Amino acid sequence: MSRVIVVGGGAAGMLAAISAAYNGHEVTLYEKNEKLGKKIFITGKGRCNITNACDEETLLNNVVTNKKFLYSAFYNFSSEDMMKLLENNGLKLKVERGDRVFPESDHSSDVIATLKKILNQLGVNIYLNTMVEKIITKNGVCKGILLADKQELYANTVIIATGGLSYATTGSTGDGYKFAKDLGHNITELTPALVPIETKEPYIKELQGLSLRNVSIKIMKDNKNLYESFGEMLFTHYGVSGPIILSASSFIAKHLKKEPLKLLIDLKPALTTVQLDARILRDFSTSMNKQFRNVLGALYPAKLIPIIIEKSGISPEKQVNEISRTERQKLVEITKNFDCTLIGLRDYKEAIITQGGISLKEISSSTMESKLISGLYFAGEVLDLDAVTGGFNLQIAWSTGYLAGSSIAYAD
Repeated sequence: MSRVIVVGGGAAGMLAAISAAYNGHEVTLYEKNEKLGKKIFITGKGRCNITNACDEETLLNNVVTNKKFLYSAFYNFSSEDMMKLLENNGLKLKVERGDRVFPESDHSSDVIATLKKILNQLGVNIYLNTMVEKIITKNGVCKGILLADKQELYANTVIIATGGLSYATTGSTGDGYKFAKDLGHNITELTPALVPIETKEPYIKELQGLSLRNVSIKIMKDNKNLYESFGEMLFTHYGVSGPIILSASSFIAKHLKKEPLKLLIDLKPALTTVQLDARILRDFSTSMNKQFRNVLGALYPAKLIPIIIEKSGISPEKQVNEISRTERQKLVEITKNFDCTLIGLRDYKEAIITQGGISLKEISSSTMESKLISGLYFAGEVLDLDAVTGGFNLQIAWSTGYLAGSSIAYAD
């Protein structure tokens, strides 16, 4: 039996503690908040998108950064394993669109309660409202932790699962980065990820609250396509958000830090330009004597119509039977390529995760142990790993936490 200390009581920390205790170690978990799983509580809009019910290859294909590093973690503890862990302990689950897994109750608190029950059954010692100040090492070997009250606590193994910088109110304030850096680890560039994006054009603010479903987007740098997707997006008072925009932010963050990018929205992706032109002609033919502004309601949401008219350059009072073919083609072009300029990411307080983290060159992918400090392990968002939305980031936390806990050797 080894004495194991887990720093951080979020998703990765709880699974690390469960895994280590299940393997017979004496485990103590320290959490600086007043309760465990504070970030889990707010995920999925309070419903908790626990994982994604897909196979390991699909899991890997939805990882944005360093997916090859996760082969061992995902195959050692898959989404199916996570679902079984919760179901075997009484939590009923359901699978929704896109294979997203939620508690049947739609309450994230039930996920946390189930994990706490497992921790208690395994005899994990849990200390809340306890701040860790430093990791104690000697001659390249981890020896324990120093608490904020200067109490030294010794152990054979320490697992750091302190999260990133997103949602600082949940306790994610970058503690793990400081611990790692103090011990000689490198931290890759940090940036908010799965986060809304700000835009330049004033007309976007006029669209605040408008949600578009079944649209496709492209994000362009000069003439190069950086990202494209299909799904739902939302206009806000500062720019754009919604599922496809949040996922896009993870792929374009580094580009957007250097220069503005162009967002192109295809409002009618199911129609080719020829089909869309025919559709517009049909709408016009049934309203030949109406003004342009009064025939667009069947094609666009009401909030979007004034912007479409402005961008088309067609007078809103112009009768439909006077609109030229060239003007109609302009309308088709705007509909297939409604554009705005992306100028920056929103702050960490609106980001679901942090992109960047402890350099994986210094971490063993088969155990999650530091290559620099023996007996020191890392798991979850503190590492340079991230994925798109859909339960994939939580699965990274579950899998890396579980692998770290299950990789600990017994003390001599």
